[in-house]
Amino acid sequence: MNFEGLDPGLAEYAPAMHSALDPVLDAHLNPSLLQNVELDPEGVALEALPVQESVHIMEGVYSELHSVVAEVGVPVSVSHFDLHEEMLWVGSHGGHATSFFGPALERYSSFQVNGSDDIRQIQSLENGILFLTKNNLKYMARGGLIIFDYLLDESEDMHSLLLTDSSTLLVGGLQNHILEIDLNTVQETQKYAVETPGVTIMRQTNRFFFCGHTSGKVSLRDLRTFKVEHEFDAFSGSLSDFDVHGNLLAACGFSSRLTGLACDRFLKVYDLRMMRAITPLQVHVDPAFLRFIPTYTSRLAIISQSGQCQFCEPTGLANPADIFHVNPVGPLLMTFDVSASKQALAFGDSEGCVHLWTDSPEPSFNPYSRETEFALPCLVDSLPPLDWSQDLLPLSLIPVPLTTDTLLSDWPAANSAPAPRRAPPVDAEILRTMKKVGFIGYAPNPRTRLRNQIPYRLKESDSEFDSFSQVTESPIGREEEPHLHMVSKKYRKVTIKYSKLGLEDFDFKHYNKTLFAGLEPHIPNAYCNCMIQVLYFLEPVRCLIQNHLCQKEFCLACELGFLFHMLDLSRGDPCQGSNFLRAFRTIPEASALGLILADSDEASGKGNLARLIQRWNRFILTQLHQDMQELEVPQAYRGAGGSSFCSSGDSVIGQLFSCEMENCSLCRCGSETVRASSTLLFTLSYPEGSNSDKTGKNCDFAQVLKRSICLEQNTQAWCDNCEKYQPTIQTRNIRHLPDILVINCEVNSLKEADFWRVQAEVAFKMAIKKRGGEISKNKEFALADWKELGSPEGMLMCPSIEELKNVWLPFSIRMKMTKNKGLDVCNWTDGDEMQWGPARAEEEHGVYVYDLMATVVHILDSRTGGSLVAHIKVGETYHQRKEVSEGVTHQQWYLFNDFLIEPIDKHEAVQFDMNWKVPAILYYIKRNLNSKYNLNIKNPIEASVLLAEASLARKQRKTHTTFIPLMLNEMPQVGDLVGLDAEFVTLNEEEAELRSDGTKSTIKPSQMSVARITCVRGQGPNEGIPFIDDYISTQEQVVDYLTQYSGIKPGDLDAKISSKHLTTLKSTYLKLRFLIDIGVKFVGHGLQKDFRVINLMVPKDQVLDTVYLFHMPRKRMISLRFLAWYFLDLKIQGETHDSIEDARTALQLYRKYLELSKNGTEPESFHKVLKGLYEKGRKMDWKVPEPEGQTSPKSAAVFSSVLAL
Repeated sequence: MNFEGLDPGLAEYAPAMHSALDPVLDAHLNPSLLQNVELDPEGVALEALPVQESVHIMEGVYSELHSVVAEVGVPVSVSHFDLHEEMLWVGSHGGHATSFFGPALERYSSFQVNGSDDIRQIQSLENGILFLTKNNLKYMARGGLIIFDYLLDESEDMHSLLLTDSSTLLVGGLQNHILEIDLNTVQETQKYAVETPGVTIMRQTNRFFFCGHTSGKVSLRDLRTFKVEHEFDAFSGSLSDFDVHGNLLAACGFSSRLTGLACDRFLKVYDLRMMRAITPLQVHVDPAFLRFIPTYTSRLAIISQSGQCQFCEPTGLANPADIFHVNPVGPLLMTFDVSASKQALAFGDSEGCVHLWTDSPEPSFNPYSRETEFALPCLVDSLPPLDWSQDLLPLSLIPVPLTTDTLLSDWPAANSAPAPRRAPPVDAEILRTMKKVGFIGYAPNPRTRLRNQIPYRLKESDSEFDSFSQVTESPIGREEEPHLHMVSKKYRKVTIKYSKLGLEDFDFKHYNKTLFAGLEPHIPNAYCNCMIQVLYFLEPVRCLIQNHLCQKEFCLACELGFLFHMLDLSRGDPCQGSNFLRAFRTIPEASALGLILADSDEASGKGNLARLIQRWNRFILTQLHQDMQELEVPQAYRGAGGSSFCSSGDSVIGQLFSCEMENCSLCRCGSETVRASSTLLFTLSYPEGSNSDKTGKNCDFAQVLKRSICLEQNTQAWCDNCEKYQPTIQTRNIRHLPDILVINCEVNSLKEADFWRVQAEVAFKMAIKKRGGEISKNKEFALADWKELGSPEGMLMCPSIEELKNVWLPFSIRMKMTKNKGLDVCNWTDGDEMQWGPARAEEEHGVYVYDLMATVVHILDSRTGGSLVAHIKVGETYHQRKEVSEGVTHQQWYLFNDFLIEPIDKHEAVQFDMNWKVPAILYYIKRNLNSKYNLNIKNPIEASVLLAEASLARKQRKTHTTFIPLMLNEMPQVGDLVGLDAEFVTLNEEEAELRSDGTKSTIKPSQMSVARITCVRGQGPNEGIPFIDDYISTQEQVVDYLTQYSGIKPGDLDAKISSKHLTTLKSTYLKLRFLIDIGVKFVGHGLQKDFRVINLMVPKDQVLDTVYLFHMPRKRMISLRFLAWYFLDLKIQGETHDSIEDARTALQLYRKYLELSKNGTEPESFHKVLKGLYEKGRKMDWKVPEPEGQTSPKSAAVFSSVLAL
């Protein structure tokens, strides 16, 4: 065999290992493996050779799926399934490593690890692969690059390694010690002595390290000290393999006989609870490898070197019928491994062939594998085409041959003159936002091109640089950008501009002059803001959700109810759905449906927002339906009653949205199958060939809706009569119509967009003809014609011509159930209302009129990546609650674009210019829907939430308690004072950029999470003693604990090791909600930020913030520490902050404020006090002097009784 193509080390190895091999094809090699290889007199090609295609795999039974050759004739020494990606790694006796991707075993990478020694073990890590050879440990990337190469002593003979955690490795071999290596520093950190030398196999459980020795013993060692705790003398000869699962240890090996070592057909099985052997298991093969494969049972796979494999229970009897055969190319199987998912087995033989056996046709190696990175194709031979119209195209991309001759462009100086290129004009956006300091202007980078890069123009006329003629003027002014002229300004994506004060000086009123609350968009996955608003303005849904309360920690219905309560309380101030979106991210189904967007994808607009919001719409209705069905009287939140809507049967979400249907399948044999089902929404199904029909064939929306509801399609389905799959006609009939009709538009391609555009044009032409006008095909309307058609004289109370453009969607539809289970759908107009009368639809049985209530649209904007907005018809009850005016009886359409809210004309809600405004979701509701449901809201949160509760922390003891819960006779009343303080941790760091003038601009603020909430009694005999001091458990990764400012240390929020009173955010949130609803007044310092991060909306008359009480207009805010020192002679916040101390101090400062201002009756005298405060602060540079002793004498006297309690 020819080894010239391999590494030189392999050439030295090959004759010693295969001295009898001829240069021709080996006799043991399967000829089918080389069917596509051309043989020559000198040898055989050594590329990996795919074997014949896979055979049919029976589900649940292991069968061979693929075989592939790693290296022809070189034995496989080790195989390993990658634990992070869908790959199989193979090492050879020649020191060569090869990886194969996926169940098809496509070669991914191949590289030399060692030139002389065989690879003895492989271990996959997150960033690379560890390879162990005789005296070398090498860490390499999956592509073959070396990360580190650790050389061991030449006398070492290593055979096994064990990864104890992400950065610690144990390495053992034939010597009398085991090495511990730190992978971060690549240094030996410990050397453990081994009484019995020869550790060739190592395993680990949560109780012991297991070491298998060449002498046939298995030792159990302590996880911390590595001392021997127990030892099993398994075999008298040598140990071949062993594995551990649960409380069982199984081993195979060799026993000493008169003639030498013989393979023992009895497997030794040990019970790790009793630390003794149980009945040995006799098998029918010569065991060389064994592994537990725990799927339905704890079965064992026993493999012999000849290729026989037997499955059996470790405590049962082996059955000869459970043996199957692996057909190795070589005479012996050398390796065996099982994937983490237990769906795949890998065998390596002595001729370099790898066999993959699986129990399914499409197996996965891991339960959750990350995406594998593949190499980019080589682009050296094909140069990319150059677009000369691109201004920023670097001319250096043009390949020019190197020459020493004179170039044609090298003209003599007499025939040429220098003419410098004129600078292009400065971007209009830069000039608009530029601030001048002297003769230098500063402006933020509009990010229209890369830094230090300007357009390169070959030919430009001077006129283009003399003015801003290329910037189109607009009614808004120069602020209007030329590439955004298509998208109306109110529909564009809105962003919050942060200053050094955060959000305090951002003018939200500029975007929202109504009393309704917008939603902030900077939170991850806030793309669903528009749909939250739609659900909120459905009166029955709003009342139902706010009546719901359950004991689940992450319940979307509960969090949505809390958010709706905030929207009710707001008087035009924006809210944020941070707690709702936090619970949303924890739902596994949301992640499986791809609804959780990464920050980068959301910022760049990579996700298809239209499809995303339609999937979200289906998900939220299903999730709310399930949450309502699971509603029981909670145990954790005693007194939280059930919904006033809810019956013991179906959920009210089902009553509102569910549509009962009959699905009929008619086989061509005449057999018909009928089954009942229900759906919460419908998806529009458009007529076939609609995109190719450009002639303008009229197709009412009602026709398309009926086709989508009563769907008929031909498909293959199982027929019980024929007992096989047959072509069937499947139809859908409606049993019961929903009260709220939800429609996903599914305009996901140009085909559907063209259909909407054509139908809108047809509807427009028909509307003009109905008015008596005539549309010319060759020219546009004259201005006088437009005015005449749209004037009140032409037709009374008719929409204008502009309002008729791009309209296909009706405001109302009429649906009638027929006697033969059919459905009639038609558009319903105001004219039909006048003709048939308003009560006709209700009087006739089975006839319903649905009115359009909301449309969610996708705004196509290439600069921002697009956004989602909603048009919502807000009912009179919402206007009455917001007290817009007394006796409000009208309905009004509004545009909701995150925190931008603006009244719009009703025709704007159904106008869809498909170039930038694409419909996504439609909501139709039955007329007089609210009269069918009880719309009373009973607050489900009762006083029992304030009583004592158990901590989530396992180590929390009563001696560590820092608060005394309220007793029944201490329950707060309206107007009671409560001192409040909260501490936070950081989940995501702030994103900011430096401007050209050196100032910082915040792009995205840091994402904070509440970590500790403390409430202190404000009156009574126990004044100053906390009754809430909750540490909030979080499942999200904390970036910074901010210990210096929060006092929170790593481990305080971990239920396993925390000694604090640990609760869920929902539990503490309910306590604060009860205090708000009862009408207490919160006293604290900087409460606005605290309530914002906790995600609470508190009425302003219930907040007494000392940061504003001791503040003069247009002056700086003063810290709590300085106020406490100045007014109370207290020195607080020495090393870290303590929320109990801060809350008590705020209460004392409020008492001091009442004392100094005479309960607010003498503002002038208090103004003098504030002047003295600010003068003292400026002199002290707002710093508290360092204490001479450990504590302030005054502070020690004030709370001595409190500390005793």
